[in-house]
Amino acid sequence: MRYFHVDAFAQTPFTGNPAGVCPLETWPPAALMQQIAAENNLAETAFIVPRAGTPAEYDIRWFTPAVEIDLCGHATLAASHVLFTHLGFPETQVTFHSQSGPLRVAREADGRLTLDFPSRPPQELPAHPTGLADGLRATPLHVLAARDLLVVFNTEAEVRALKPDMARIAALEYVGVIATAPGRDGIDFVSRFFAPRVGVPEDPVTGSAHSTLIPYWAEKLGKTELRARQVSPRGGDLWCRLRGDRVDISGYAVTYAAGELRLDY
Repeated sequence: MRYFHVDAFAQTPFTGNPAGVCPLETWPPAALMQQIAAENNLAETAFIVPRAGTPAEYDIRWFTPAVEIDLCGHATLAASHVLFTHLGFPETQVTFHSQSGPLRVAREADGRLTLDFPSRPPQELPAHPTGLADGLRATPLHVLAARDLLVVFNTEAEVRALKPDMARIAALEYVGVIATAPGRDGIDFVSRFFAPRVGVPEDPVTGSAHSTLIPYWAEKLGKTELRARQVSPRGGDLWCRLRGDRVDISGYAVTYAAGELRLDY
């Protein structure tokens, strides 16, 4: 099985979010894909299979080291990078079919890759979930929810300073917790993402979280085009746009390693 390790939302290795990508001809058992993802021990490993008769379309599935998930931005970006850069994909746009519907990735003239993802606007919660403040070791200004919890702070410094209790965060009934605040110096907003419940204590740069962040900050700031930065230790930059019930999430990607997995299934 061919295998690529790609740093997504990055322009140089050792930054952004690393993802594994396995291009396949047919689907292996789900249990094997889960074992591969656990062995890779990256936030996500993406598996892609071409759709018969539709050369610009693929099916995609994503696995954390612990579970299969319904949506992943950085590993989708990484999968498109592999197709465009290493597998001779001739088009400028590829469509991935997933649990979350069709996801399109376009290759821009400057080398950026743009994800076309569903918008997942958050709804304000009437009360903070039990254990959230203890888990964050901080009290946010606002708490909202979509697939993930969205917790809003006053400043970037507060988001950077978070040192969550991962066991308490994992006990919350959400895939993950997105912490966010206004940005500065040309960055509209910053974020971090914690998802120990699905085997990812802190995700370095999270495309799927921006399906919720973009509609939230577009409304707050009164603009549809935004610059974002995920302020994890690795960090990453994203170019964002709200388009009705869809969002565009753009970034660069670089290949760190390419090889093959020796498997007998």
